Formats: sequence, structure tokens, C-alpha cells
Amino acid sequence: MEYGIESQPTYSVLEVTLHPSESIVAESGAMVWMSDSIQLSTSARGGLFRSLRRSALGSESFFQNVFEARGTSGVVGFAPGQPGDIVAIDLSHGDILLEDGAFLASEQGVGIDSNFQGFQGLFNEGLFILRASGSGLLFFSGYGDIEEIEVNGSYIVDNGHAVAWEPTLRYGITRGRSIRSFLFSDQLLLRFSGRGRLWVQSRSPQVLANWVHPYRSVVREDDEKDREH
Repeated sequence: MEYGIESQPTYSVLEVTLHPSESIVAESGAMVWMSDSIQLSTSARGGLFRSLRRSALGSESFFQNVFEARGTSGVVGFAPGQPGDIVAIDLSHGDILLEDGAFLASEQGVGIDSNFQGFQGLFNEGLFILRASGSGLLFFSGYGDIEEIEVNGSYIVDNGHAVAWEPTLRYGITRGRSIRSFLFSDQLLLRFSGRGRLWVQSRSPQVLANWVHPYRSVVREDDEKDREH
């Protein structure tokens, strides 16, 4: 299997070349294009219980799509739902923890499971963390550019910007000390400690949602006026 990531980092697309009998697993709705030689099938990977936990506790799909080359080689393209970067990781070096919703695709030897992070997670938009384990390539995505950081000691990231990290890093949730944070309790920070790799996205979906929210009423009023006319 070969792959390439195009249009980085803003509108990244993952294109995978599969040779006969090779396959790749992707999140539901991630496929953009594929050759006629690629056969698509859908399954609850990891069994019923793991699929239920992954979809009910997190935002991942219950069913995931499997793309396999039949007869001749072919290509298949994947893109995340949000505009941003895609990162490829070889899990032969160890497991990776992902923020809920970051998984895009992987080889068949990679398993994805949801892990409850305790009640402190109730204050974190990533209440359920995905753990990618096994062997093979893992592809995950983020909103905006994704930067890889080598942590050796302590590192602090705004809650909405952490995408993935190695399990060798410990993390906890803390609050910012600004006046706005004290009044509105909206500055949640992730403090990582230890030694390992951390991937951070340059944009936060939560911040975008907060920015858009005040305009929702304006849009609804305009729609109602259009219907009246």
C-alpha cells in the first residue's frame, strides 16, 4: 500500500493506492473518490460491544467502511469533514491516543477503541478518548494545521487544540487564571507532563461554534422573512 497527502494543510486529502487484496478502513462518510477496482463493504469492526461503545460514548460511527482492491490495483481518496491537516503514524512504535472525532482511516491491523477518562472529562470536549493500537498505519485529522511537539517535562495546550498524543504523556485539566476565565469558566487547559509526542491543531472547532452562535438568530430571522414573502 502506498499513500500521499495532498493540499496540506488547509484542505488535505489522503489518497491511497491499494494493490490486489490490500485493504484500508475509514470512518463513515470519509471517502471522496475511488477506482472501479475498489470494493466497498461495511462492518462493525471490533465486534458489537466495541462498536457500540465507540459510537455511543464517542462521535465515531458504529459502522466503518472497508475498501479492498479486487483483481487489479486501484486508488481511493479520503477527506475529513472539517478543513484541515492529515497526519500519518506508524503504530509499530506504540499506541496513540486521539481526541474523539480525529480518526480518519487505518490499515486493518489497527484497532480503535473508546476509553472513559474519568469525571474530569466532563469539563473537556474530548470526554471519551480514542486509543489506536495494533500494527499498521493510522491516519488522523484536525481542524487547521497540525504541529508535532516533542514534550520533555511539561506543556500546556488550550482544551480545544490537542488532537493526539502518546500514552507516555500524562495529562490533566486545569483552568486559566485570566479574569474572563474566572467570570465565565471557559478557559480550560490541558497540562501534559512526561516525555512523548503531542499533536496540536491550529484551530478549535469549539471556538468556531462559539463565534458562529450569535449569528444563528439573525439567520433564522432572515429565513422567516423570506418565507413570509
